[in-house]
Amino acid sequence: MSMPQVLRGIRIVEQGTFITGPCAGMMLADLGADVIKIESHDGDPYRSYQGGQYSPHFQAYNRNKRSLCLNLKEAADKEIFDGLIREADVYIQNFRPGTAERLGAGAARLQELNPGLVYCSISGFGSSGPYVDRPSYDSVAQALSGFLSVVVDRDRPRFLGPALADAITGIYAAYGVLGALFERSRSGRGRVVEVSMLEAMAHFAVEPFAAYFALGEVPKSSDRPRLAQAHILRTADGGLMAIHLSSLEKFWTALVAALEAPELASDPRFATRQARIDNYEALGAELDRVFQARPLKEWVKRLESKDVPFAPINSVDAVVEDPQVRHLGLMVPVESPHMAKQSVRPAVQFDGERAASVRPAPMLDEHADAIRAALARGERWPGIHPAPRGVTAAHS
Repeated sequence: MSMPQVLRGIRIVEQGTFITGPCAGMMLADLGADVIKIESHDGDPYRSYQGGQYSPHFQAYNRNKRSLCLNLKEAADKEIFDGLIREADVYIQNFRPGTAERLGAGAARLQELNPGLVYCSISGFGSSGPYVDRPSYDSVAQALSGFLSVVVDRDRPRFLGPALADAITGIYAAYGVLGALFERSRSGRGRVVEVSMLEAMAHFAVEPFAAYFALGEVPKSSDRPRLAQAHILRTADGGLMAIHLSSLEKFWTALVAALEAPELASDPRFATRQARIDNYEALGAELDRVFQARPLKEWVKRLESKDVPFAPINSVDAVVEDPQVRHLGLMVPVESPHMAKQSVRPAVQFDGERAASVRPAPMLDEHADAIRAALARGERWPGIHPAPRGVTAAHS
């Protein structure tokens, strides 16, 4: 069983590097869009992030695409680029503001070539303003947007592991592109879709901002876990367990039963949800004491039997072997001699159907011969599939 290619027939030219642009392209490619990734002859810098030209970091955000190297300063390559743009539905770039225009890939020129083009521009801080010339990376956007302030312990500040701002911005960009494509199916006209890392991360942290505007109090990193009654607890064998009691009293009652700790139920500091919020640190200390009495596997059985919201904090290798992950078929094969044999499939399903495999990220310029040969034969877009019913292609 394979996932329906709901964007089959949508043609995308992606000129992205590192994560934000490539992530947007990958999200759309995962849904069946035909993405041609345009690279310089040096390649996307993320290719060599850990040496070589095919780092796992690059592989993560560039699957299901084709690679073509072009030098837009050369007339022949610029002609190929312009030809692809004339037939494309979407163009994606994440250059610093002004760079696309210098390359001849600005929105005004490309939409003159193709009025139906959805042009997606991704930046650090937007296309204008006092920060427009600053360089931006994931950590910078997390910090400036306020996101880090509501997830980091100020006494022991550490960055979170994954490049959240980069990936989240790419997902927002794909979301904007899909909206513009839907509108174009009725109007026939393209749009310029802009998203910055600053805007994406501020919107991603919308709940703390809502609390600030409503209550006039600056949120802290401890607020969310306190209000959600979420704790991370260490077990006797050194495992880590996450519990989340939310606002329902039944989960507290179930936890007390699973712990066989009636003294917690009778403690006035924990008698009500509000009391447990007010005494969050004290409750955490008591739960730590109790959890350190038994190993992780025993706590899994106990909490599951009492319907407590919980999960062990799995390492990546443990996730791969998790029975629910296996049931969902979340890890799928990759047919490639160049990269790992498995990858995480797209998260969405359509009518119960999900992706059964993914195509590997392309090697540098891997598809150049095929693309150039197709164009030389007079194909307006190499290897494109017919547009699906209900989707209006830019060139039709």
